Amino acid sequence: MKLSKLTLTVALAGAVMFGVASSASAAEKNWTPPAHKIYGQKLSDETMAAHPELLSITLHGVPPGKTDVYTMFAGSYLDRVGNPDDPDDIDVSKKGITIVDPRWHRTQDNPKKFVILMPMRDAKGDNIGLVVYAWKNPPANANNSADELSYLKKANDLRDALAKKIPSYNALFDEAK
Repeated sequence: MKLSKLTLTVALAGAVMFGVASSASAAEKNWTPPAHKIYGQKLSDETMAAHPELLSITLHGVPPGKTDVYTMFAGSYLDRVGNPDDPDDIDVSKKGITIVDPRWHRTQDNPKKFVILMPMRDAKGDNIGLVVYAWKNPPANANNSADELSYLKKANDLRDALAKKIPSYNALFDEAK
């Protein structure tokens, strides 16, 4: 009988632990995308297909109907869609600043990358959130003016091309056609 109680206790404890773990994992998300593919995701997919030099592109902002819920709503890491934004992401969205390679101190990252966080714009040129570009295989030490300016120019070009395809912020959440 004691063994049965012990087995039951262990089983219940495991169920509680797994229940807590799964609810904690779900709590990490602050937005759930709709079941259909949104236009923002289509733009992300198209950018990745056209630019093999990119490791990723992600689009961030506050989904329509939400308030102060800064999240990644589209991008090349589908498992991260709905993750809350980091403080530097929110700064870019709120302040309209650009951050050049916030990962400068992470020289051992695998894979190596060079990252630019910048305001996302719509076709009118208004800042409407955040776009993050990460490039594969940067030079061994890309933390010099020439390389930083080169990546910033590439990011500006990509962002400006993207902006032409965005009639409005809310359109990014429409069903992709």
